[in-house]
Amino acid sequence: MKRYMAELVGTFVLVFGGCGSAVLAGEKIGFAGVSFAFGLSLLAMVYAIGPISGCHINPAVTVGVLLSKKMQPRYALGYLVAQVIGAMLAAGVLLLIAKGGPAPYDPAVAGFAANGYGEHSPGRYNLTAAFLVEVILTAVLVLTVLGATAIEAPVGFAGIPIGFVLVLIHLVGIPVTNTSVNPARSIGPAVFVGGWALSQLWLFVIAPLSGAVLAVVVYRGITLPAPELPTRLAEQALPSEQVERQPLTTREAEQALPSEQRERRP
Repeated sequence: MKRYMAELVGTFVLVFGGCGSAVLAGEKIGFAGVSFAFGLSLLAMVYAIGPISGCHINPAVTVGVLLSKKMQPRYALGYLVAQVIGAMLAAGVLLLIAKGGPAPYDPAVAGFAANGYGEHSPGRYNLTAAFLVEVILTAVLVLTVLGATAIEAPVGFAGIPIGFVLVLIHLVGIPVTNTSVNPARSIGPAVFVGGWALSQLWLFVIAPLSGAVLAVVVYRGITLPAPELPTRLAEQALPSEQVERQPLTTREAEQALPSEQRERRP
């Protein structure tokens, strides 16, 4: 149950932080600021909940990790449900805040950071362009997650490439679709926008999931056979580091480990 709660909380933070930056501050921070909001939200959650659930907070990532055999199938459905609930809760809270401003706020009119194509695309990109960009960018995200959490990858650094690749993905994708690459992130705002957002939602479920499958195929094609490490374990400290940290106050946990302190002494 804790891993499901972690996914719910993590998805809430991602959607509230990313979509919240677009809805509440988009005019001031622009596409670049929104891109960093999404990326930094994910980076933070990798370290906050990664050791608990693997920090998928995205159905496409869960599908990619599942197909790569980096998680047990019995957990997959619970992850997907938790992610969608977390996204909807975040969108609901965000809407309450948006409606508390001095001017009336109608999510159907303002867009509410929902994903869209055609007349609902920021750059008026058509369905084909939207589908392609979502497939490709989701594949890039899932490929990065699989590679950064591989057994050969440096320990403790997974959050950095995963967070920053999401920044890159949004810099490319926002003008086309507002960037989904995450069905849960799309479902949350669409439920409150209704109408056009719900009618176009299918693309932002099918395209990211297709991108996840593509990423798994590419990952298997470019890597040598090796034992698969669950994402939850890949985002934990090494056992030796965990031993050195127990029990610690938050102040002590933010210090270098004793072994690292010895290595730093002149």
